[in-house]
Amino acid sequence: MRTAPPRPDSAAPFLYAAALRRPVGDAAEYPYSLPAIRELGSLPFPTPVTFFVGENGSGKSTLLEALAVGYGLNPEGGTKHVRFATRWSHSDLHTNLVLTKARLAPTDSYFLRAETFYNLASVIERPEDWRAYDLEAFGGRSLHDQSHGESFLALVLHRLRGNGLYFFDEPEAALSPARQLALLAAMHQLVAKRSQFVIATHAPILLGYPGATIYLFGPHRPTPVAYRETEHYQVTKAFLDHPDRMLRELLRDDSPEPTEGAI
Repeated sequence: MRTAPPRPDSAAPFLYAAALRRPVGDAAEYPYSLPAIRELGSLPFPTPVTFFVGENGSGKSTLLEALAVGYGLNPEGGTKHVRFATRWSHSDLHTNLVLTKARLAPTDSYFLRAETFYNLASVIERPEDWRAYDLEAFGGRSLHDQSHGESFLALVLHRLRGNGLYFFDEPEAALSPARQLALLAAMHQLVAKRSQFVIATHAPILLGYPGATIYLFGPHRPTPVAYRETEHYQVTKAFLDHPDRMLRELLRDDSPEPTEGAI
């Protein structure tokens, strides 16, 4: 870990950069078999909101998880105090990352993982686990008594307090388009309270957050990409502009078999 004074060229309040600590030995071993991880170099976080985008399996969630664990958060989601594990599946990438941080640490932090949120919601409700019990912070209503999308928003609206560092892994998984817009508004309020977000997503609505940094993961190191240059924006816009034409092309009898990674 490295600490640094506030940088005039960075509006991100807490996490300035992440870099590999040492050269990669066996590139065939996960997670270094992923080009985006193996060739990471130094990845800066110059804005309060950073997005990771790319195909499934490109390393977005792997790096996001390592960043969260490197900050001391539970690998399956939650805070530094919510400790539970259903399956030990995270990589050891966090041990090979150097995080350049601000001198002042965040007073709030959270790791939100769509795939383990049910397990997290169950842990939060156990009064006997006094370190994890946090039901009142979620609006006083069981997350299991709410829909998946409602529970996600309850976390953002009631639990996240600002002056925080938040890692979200595919938060759109439970959210309708309207709820994604609500999430954007909530994020903006938290950014105004000196918060920082790092988010892995496939959602073009979320990617539209003004001024965000977007990194594209692929067969190369993560590279910055403009919002309208992302495949997520372009494919969605093309479909909405000409749905009939695209459906005819996709569903015609002589169309080629879909291949992995194809749209």
